Amino acid sequence: MGGKSTFKSSISGIEFPEHDRVWGKSIRATIFDLIKSDYPNFDAKECISVSELNYYREKYISKFLQTEVKELTDLQKNVIHSLSDDTSFVSKVEDNEENRTIGQIVADKVAAFGGSWTFIISFFIFLLLWIGANVFILMNKGFDPYPFILLNLILSCVAALQAPVIMMSQNRQEEKDRERAKKDYMINLKSELEIRMLDEKLDHLIMHQQQELIEIQKVQIEMMNDILERMKK
Repeated sequence: MGGKSTFKSSISGIEFPEHDRVWGKSIRATIFDLIKSDYPNFDAKECISVSELNYYREKYISKFLQTEVKELTDLQKNVIHSLSDDTSFVSKVEDNEENRTIGQIVADKVAAFGGSWTFIISFFIFLLLWIGANVFILMNKGFDPYPFILLNLILSCVAALQAPVIMMSQNRQEEKDRERAKKDYMINLKSELEIRMLDEKLDHLIMHQQQELIEIQKVQIEMMNDILERMKK
């Protein structure tokens, strides 16, 4: 073993390094009860490893989510899986590529152009040129004299085509808003679960540190007793 101290897990019987030891009394009650459900003989005086404790933490989180929503959705499964992944979950969510069809791309571009000052100014110039050409240049004897029936037909066709295209783009925007809300939910859910696990880890570290301090104090007391015994002699 190379001089390194180990301990045997009370639930699996596997040997682990001493620094991975977690005593039953230091485990949060909810996690402890979950371990007891699988190993009824496990008590506060026995110990397990950090990896085994993390397994039951993830099991507790999954059980909690199932109790809350009755069903573990794909979103929550992704969040649970990401807890053991070192990659930033935010970057994963943001890196998802948006797949758009040709029709959706055209709808977005038409809606963007139709709602811009470029379109308004360009269309206003077109109307002035159309009216000016028929009234002043062709003296109302051209291809579309006053009251500009052909122009009205063109405007009606443009409006009839532009309206559904803009509605398509608005529907796309609503879909993107829903997708963004879903991503925010996933990120917030993972943050909550990470905080819970961090709280568990801090509890373990504090308890482990206290145990080490107690051991150090015991060693110091033994040394002082040895010194006193020598002084008496």
